[in-house]
Amino acid sequence: MCLRTLLWLAVLTSASAQVTNLRSIFRDGTIPDPALQPEYDFVVVGAGSGGSVVANRLTENPRWSVLLLEAGNDEIFLTDVPLIASLQSITGYNWGYKSVRMKTACLGLVEGRCNMPRGKGLGGTSIINFLLYTRGTKKDFDEWEKLGNPNWSYDDVLPYFIKSENCTKCNEIDERYHGKNGYLNVEHPGYESPLVKQFIKAGEDLGYKNVDPSGRTALGFSKVLATMRDGTRCSASKAFLKPITSRPNLHVSIRSRVTKILIDPNTKQAVGVEFYKNRRKHVVRATKEVVLAAGAINSPHLLMLSGVGPEDVLTKVRIPVIQNLKVGYNLQDHMAMSTLAFLLNESVTVSDRSVQNPVDIFNYLLNGRGPYTIPGGAEALGFVQTKLSKVEDYPDVELVLGAGALNGDVFGSLRSLLGIPQGLFDRVYRPFMQVPAFSIAVVLMRPKSRGRVVLKDGNPFHWPVLVPNYFEKEEDVKVMVEGIKMAISISQSEHFKKYNATPNPIPFPGCENTPFNSDKYWSCAVRQVATTLGHQVGTCKMGPNTDPDSVVDPELKVHGIRGLRVVDGSVMPNVVAGHTNAVIMMIGEKASDMIKKEWGCK
Repeated sequence: MCLRTLLWLAVLTSASAQVTNLRSIFRDGTIPDPALQPEYDFVVVGAGSGGSVVANRLTENPRWSVLLLEAGNDEIFLTDVPLIASLQSITGYNWGYKSVRMKTACLGLVEGRCNMPRGKGLGGTSIINFLLYTRGTKKDFDEWEKLGNPNWSYDDVLPYFIKSENCTKCNEIDERYHGKNGYLNVEHPGYESPLVKQFIKAGEDLGYKNVDPSGRTALGFSKVLATMRDGTRCSASKAFLKPITSRPNLHVSIRSRVTKILIDPNTKQAVGVEFYKNRRKHVVRATKEVVLAAGAINSPHLLMLSGVGPEDVLTKVRIPVIQNLKVGYNLQDHMAMSTLAFLLNESVTVSDRSVQNPVDIFNYLLNGRGPYTIPGGAEALGFVQTKLSKVEDYPDVELVLGAGALNGDVFGSLRSLLGIPQGLFDRVYRPFMQVPAFSIAVVLMRPKSRGRVVLKDGNPFHWPVLVPNYFEKEEDVKVMVEGIKMAISISQSEHFKKYNATPNPIPFPGCENTPFNSDKYWSCAVRQVATTLGHQVGTCKMGPNTDPDSVVDPELKVHGIRGLRVVDGSVMPNVVAGHTNAVIMMIGEKASDMIKKEWGCK
């Protein structure tokens, strides 16, 4: 996003006190830092989509004290602007994780490594993601239950999705499946390019209906729903923490880096946590439970640092083994081909250049309307089945219509997020920087490949080693290729003919010697430039104690450890066929009820 645009926003922010009807984008004050107590009933580690929900729901009981620890800072107004979501990846709100070099994926990206963004701040990844609200499918959760997790079927979890949600400004939804009284605001963007209707019509030509993907069936095409409130980002923090800052039984401590969960090796009882704040070491005790909600990378990392993990790994780095579990295994993620650009003959798209005019800026700030409300540039979704799908009514690919494409990324925030090298950009996209273009991202919904989070050493300030093994299974590449062919067919449909939509004709580096537009070419391109959506899950797998790969039981309690639960995306046995943010909030809602039941509070 253009520095000039950001300066415009900053200038308008400073003038906001003189504008009586300026929108509530600037309304949120910071959460005050508390005077820490030596012990709390519950200590929650991580203020992301799971931790924020748990902190809210547990403090509904005024007799319980809760400490919420977050390594990052509070949000600022720039994190609120949906269109510039990709900008957050180059700020301190992103942990900045990268994978190891692999032979199967990210071959053409910076350093040959995959960026693996994870949020660092109040709200976690919900302050850097693209705000898209979907839930996965009925089959996803029914499969969780079949894997030995009772009460995790779709019928069991649906009430918790509804409980969280406030969808009072939604349209084109199946209201039976949505809530209107929850903390989490969900709405459609305040802008729609002409491409949206054409995209949905093209989907109908392929046999897909215009549906609500969070309704009865996920298969179909739709406008996006986003976690927004009046055109601004509604993060987990804004939804679940800011409204309850006055609760005296909730303490939120930011810039607090947890380094260890304290577990009595004899009783195997979690008794508290160790963390660093202002370069000082602190210890707090939890009289009831420690709730680990640090995410699919940091949660397994902390468990291993605390003596819970694979015995061979912990022994190698000289960490005493308290419980031998397969922590860090089962890493899953949604990979996406976000680099497709379709060139047009008419300026109906959105780019860094097109949104620099003052009218759009004022329209956004004063009315919550205009292109700045597009969540990360995503305008519409299509959940589809390729010819390789073997399960009826179960999408294996998602198609995401983008209001712009990489050739419009003049100032580099999107390519920084994806890890696109400057040389690749100059070669493939720079020749078309003056040409309007849109994108259709192809997302692999049900990957077969599995990766791992590995402990590097015993230093808690060293990152873990991330081995995601993207596209290790050839089947994943084949599904992506079929999805790319569907995206191209949509762009070539009669609905886009008036725009003369043309795929970018310049081949990706590393694939020049392969016949362009062939299956072999797209297989090469997927391995070169496909990137993650940041939906890492599965590393603390939920399952019964008879499952040797599981880390937590169906109540999210760590096997063999008392007083310790994991409440984030790492507990998912399988990644859902949808975006994960709403699912993690659902997990937080359900976990809160399980904790309340455990401790005699209904």
